[in-house]
Amino acid sequence: MAFTVTLWSQYAGTTRLSSTDDVWLRTILTQVSFLPNEWLRDAFLRMQVSDAPEPRVLVVDIDEASLTELGPWPWPRARLADLVEILLADYDARGVALDILLPSPTDTDGDTRLALLAAHGPLVPAQAFDFDFAGNRPQPVRDGHLGGASTIYKRGVPATGYLGNYPALAAAPHVGAIGFIPDPDGALRRIPLVTQFGGKQYPTLALALLNCCSGQPPLALADTGLMRIPYRRDWSAFTVVSAADILQHRIAPAGASGRLVLVGSSSLGMGDRVSTPLAANRPGLGVQATILSALLDRQQGALPAPLPGRLAACLFALVSSIACTLAFPRLSAAAGVALLGASSALWLALAYALAPHDPAFAPTGPLATNLFLLTVAVPYQWQQAQRRSRHLLQTLRQYVAPAVVEQLLRSEELDPLRPRRCDVTTLVADMEGYTTQVETLPVEEAARLTRDFLDCLTGEVIAHQGTLDKYTGDGMMAFWGAPLPLEQHADLALDAAHKMTQRVAALSAARVREGFLPLRVRIGIESGAAMAGDFGTSFRSIYTAVGDSVNTAARLEQVARDFSHDIIIGPGTIDRSRRHRFLSLGERLLRGKERATPLYTLDMTLLAPGTTPDRRDTAKGTA
Repeated sequence: MAFTVTLWSQYAGTTRLSSTDDVWLRTILTQVSFLPNEWLRDAFLRMQVSDAPEPRVLVVDIDEASLTELGPWPWPRARLADLVEILLADYDARGVALDILLPSPTDTDGDTRLALLAAHGPLVPAQAFDFDFAGNRPQPVRDGHLGGASTIYKRGVPATGYLGNYPALAAAPHVGAIGFIPDPDGALRRIPLVTQFGGKQYPTLALALLNCCSGQPPLALADTGLMRIPYRRDWSAFTVVSAADILQHRIAPAGASGRLVLVGSSSLGMGDRVSTPLAANRPGLGVQATILSALLDRQQGALPAPLPGRLAACLFALVSSIACTLAFPRLSAAAGVALLGASSALWLALAYALAPHDPAFAPTGPLATNLFLLTVAVPYQWQQAQRRSRHLLQTLRQYVAPAVVEQLLRSEELDPLRPRRCDVTTLVADMEGYTTQVETLPVEEAARLTRDFLDCLTGEVIAHQGTLDKYTGDGMMAFWGAPLPLEQHADLALDAAHKMTQRVAALSAARVREGFLPLRVRIGIESGAAMAGDFGTSFRSIYTAVGDSVNTAARLEQVARDFSHDIIIGPGTIDRSRRHRFLSLGERLLRGKERATPLYTLDMTLLAPGTTPDRRDTAKGTA
């Protein structure tokens, strides 16, 4: 889905036009992705634009100073003819293009001179085309006469109207089109290289001037639709002179020699102003100069080497999508956002370099992909992480006390359940004679007895910061020292065992009063190294402890049946206890052991609270 965003963007933002249907399609697509792409490309243009002088083009500007000195517009045609003749004869210009419309004849002498210059000299007049595909004008604009149709180009952007020249001037062999189609935001970023009207093709003004006067064969173009104006040079890069200075010969002739000349106006009064990616208000004459410079670069092979920007955008978006999809489950939400930010910054740097080499690709495609991942994938992964965290907490709360859960959260442990080697104390408890107890009871009573008995055990495990491992029918296993290390894990387990015997004794007394048999709990306790963590398979796992000390605790619970004492304690716990008294019960060879194991039980004559006996002196008694 995220990659599809980029594919759509590459199509929607770069569609080239060659028919009216294509224009309508582009109008729809621009609402989705066109403008964001263009605004980003505009930013790249403003950073990359050069003001290095353009020595091949001369711009003659009928500016405010010229109008003030020689009179307001429109000027007599004879003055325009004088301007062209001076440029061609005195300034040795290679060719002149008039970025001025002359739809009607005015003075015979001037009109004739201009027509002769265009017919027999390197003068290219202009004609404008209208592209009113939305039907904003009830009647198409059709004034003057069209000329300069080319047989070189077979296709072009269809026009709906035109504003041509007076008949004699329209008969010139080379006439250039100056119509354009602004983007939805009003900026001029593309021009029709060739315009199609009435079954004929008309090249744009700069292309007509190049074909007429460059001294090279006509420029062959594979695509004669909309051309993206490269804007590689700013207005300040062009040599701009005032028309009055040319007419008065105030400019050194060497400055124009061999150049292609564009004559037009930057005067506000003449209204030839457009919005471009470089500025909101620029002379249309500057756009024509930019187009001419770009076509000269193309003719001379000086364009940046073509690179597959659209392919790069699609591949980057695909790689970014795959990488983020694999990384997100392993990262926090903040890290995921940082990863997308780094990916976006990397793409912007790459797009900045690609923009001059592929005018058709949409640089926001991978950004749109990352935005999709940010708004969909990151929240989804965060929700999944929250779900896993809730599951983890629920799992932990089944095993350990709430205080231990809170401590784990404060420790910011990434995986508190992963298996690790710990020093733990294991407690295994069981009901003696369970079968005898329940064989005569109804199922409901047997279940209640089991539940009440396990409550006596479980409550003390949780109360004394232990971790519940599992229930074994009528018994249970618990341990201390995992998932969090506990300094007094042996003493805490012993405290819990003592409380268990008291609660089971109270439960037994209550049941005896009801006529039931008495209850006895057998408890085995041992301490030592063990592996504690989440063990199992992909189908089921459990948080447990495994190791020799765990097995020993289970064996101690089994041998308790041979003693009158409810709690049987191994030597590992004796070594780790700091505040309990013990009675020695001798040694016993436990099942699975090669050597006899010393056995102990709690000395129930407990010390007063606050006293700490010497454990080694108190661990004695009779077998």
